[in-house]
Amino acid sequence: MADPYQNSYHHGDADGYRTYGDGGQDGYGYQTDYPPQEEDAASDATEGHDEEDQMYEGEYQGIPHPDEIKAARRAARAKARAAADAVSEQEELAEQYEDIMEDCGHGRFQWSLFVVLGLALMADSVECFVVAFALPSAEKDMCLSNAEKGMLGLIVFLGMMFGAFIWGGMSDKVGRRKCLIIALAINCVSAFLSSFAQGYGFFIFFRLFSGIGIGGSVPIVYSYFSEFLQMDKRGEHLSWLCMFWMMGGIYASFTAWGIVPRYGWGFSMGSEFQFHSWRVFVLVCALPAIAALIGLMFMPESPRFLLEHAKHDEAWMILKQVHDTNWRAKGEPERVFTVSQIKTPKTQEDEFFEIQSSTGTAFQRWVVRTVTLIKLVLKNVLSLLTRELRLSTLLMAIIWFTMAFSYYGLAVWFPDMIKHLQYEEYESKVKVFHREKVERFHFNFSLENQVHKEGEYINDKFVNIEMKSVRFENSLFEDCYFEDIKSTETFFENCTIKSTVFYNTGESDTMFEVFHALLMIPKLQMNHCFIVSTDLYEEKFIDCRMENTSFFHTKKGCHLNYEEENDVLIYLVSFLGSLAVLPGNIISALFMDKIGRIKMIGGSMLISAGCTFFLFLSFSQAAIIAWQCLFCGVSVAAWNGIQVITVELYPASKRATAFGVLNAICKLAAILGSSIFASFVGITKVVPILLSCAALVCGGLLALKLPETREKILL
Repeated sequence: MADPYQNSYHHGDADGYRTYGDGGQDGYGYQTDYPPQEEDAASDATEGHDEEDQMYEGEYQGIPHPDEIKAARRAARAKARAAADAVSEQEELAEQYEDIMEDCGHGRFQWSLFVVLGLALMADSVECFVVAFALPSAEKDMCLSNAEKGMLGLIVFLGMMFGAFIWGGMSDKVGRRKCLIIALAINCVSAFLSSFAQGYGFFIFFRLFSGIGIGGSVPIVYSYFSEFLQMDKRGEHLSWLCMFWMMGGIYASFTAWGIVPRYGWGFSMGSEFQFHSWRVFVLVCALPAIAALIGLMFMPESPRFLLEHAKHDEAWMILKQVHDTNWRAKGEPERVFTVSQIKTPKTQEDEFFEIQSSTGTAFQRWVVRTVTLIKLVLKNVLSLLTRELRLSTLLMAIIWFTMAFSYYGLAVWFPDMIKHLQYEEYESKVKVFHREKVERFHFNFSLENQVHKEGEYINDKFVNIEMKSVRFENSLFEDCYFEDIKSTETFFENCTIKSTVFYNTGESDTMFEVFHALLMIPKLQMNHCFIVSTDLYEEKFIDCRMENTSFFHTKKGCHLNYEEENDVLIYLVSFLGSLAVLPGNIISALFMDKIGRIKMIGGSMLISAGCTFFLFLSFSQAAIIAWQCLFCGVSVAAWNGIQVITVELYPASKRATAFGVLNAICKLAAILGSSIFASFVGITKVVPILLSCAALVCGGLLALKLPETREKILL
């Protein structure tokens, strides 16, 4: 049998295109019928079968054969080309590529790539949760202030914002697969190092780079997968891919639930290195990225990207691999890949890149490549604002921003409101003790949610107990002894402390540091105090008077502050929110190609806006959780539609760049939304609800102005 692929090629006309083989009537060397085979070349799979056995089953039911449907589509596209005054070279390549993908079919290869890229998308989802779940324990290990905790919560989104911009632009010039491998490798290494980082500075540094790495997964994954899908499969299967983001949230919730609350587990090497359970959780969260990284080693580069960069041989071989893999899995190994010619542009930028990279020393070539690459990426970014793409880019930027601002803002607001309601309920049950006098008593039980006013404690012992939300006001402590105290939200206000010993209750490095800290406490009077290596925080003793008070043998670490159990409700709320996405994912996948991207986005955002109004009626934890689940389930359809249409609006040479820029805008909106919404918790519900509702309505109405792309060939 003659090989349909002509290994030799010749340059086309002055249009800068390369052409394989002899062209057909439409200018493509593409055959819709399979070439005749010799008898001795017949596949063993066809032996013993008559042609009647291969009759199409749907013939008697009046169902057209899939090959007839493909031929009809191609005829319609050829007719449209003939009717058009002029067809751009980009459109010709896009139509030819669509024909090739139709013949390759949808099968084992796409499903294998689906799982690998899904794991990369799952890693992105996990990255959004890992700090939030680890923070309640991490702040104990590293003695974090509120400002440091806030920065740690935002640093991941900041890294993902830069990562989306960088890797999205790079993948249009370097390659989808190569950039995704590098990005995931950076994420894995940074996550691994962050789990062992003992100090706040190193931890936040590695989490920043972890975010930069994983930030490239979303723009690359959708661009990469879409270029292996034919038109009638694109919307549905890109929507199915979104389910991995939900799986990431469930995975993070389950692993956090099973690992983090066991904070007491761990080991230490001296006083400088500690490895507690939350660090194990950080390591486990890197597993999806590691699995995706391993899977990508067996996946090829996008042939659409290769064709854009005139790498004809590699693209042809990959397309043949896709074709043969799918048809062998379907039991038709005799199918022959019939492409003999692919018409592909060779851009001026690529020529300049090749010329410069062939001269000078290795370092000079590296500098030239890097500078050229940066210029090309920036040029690609600016091209998104050209006349043809300006309106689409502006609309998409607003839609991405409004959706992310509301979604991530409410994602923070929901659990914070639940915590606030829990706190209010807890405060309502406080026990008040007034003018109690306790002498020579041994406190060997925990004190919780209590206020002691104007009490007197003479010659008492507080040994090996926990104090949680305890406040002593205007009280006297004389000849008392404190040992092994673990406290949470415990304060002494306007108290007089005489001849009292605090042993093994705090931490400090040097006596000088403690003495300096005490001097910084306003209105703190010390008469005849003997202080030895202790840690008295300003917020613990407020306007107190101390006489002959000593502090001995203090602990290392932040154990004085608290070691309370993590609230399981945090994980439960996240798990339910992620699980609620499942129905929305299924519905959007099934109807994305039926009702269209525009109606899906606009309808979902407007319905989500309506859901936020019912939050005015939420006065309990159960109600807030219910509305959170409803909001997540409805809004996911908009997310799926936004990601699908972003892929389809832009040509292959700008697809990942545009997705990266828009995803960076999304992360910026997430930072702003989470910061603004969190600041109103406990103050008012009106502002967050109105902000989210207004943003969703604005984005939903603008989405209706976008062009429908469900029957558009990927350019």
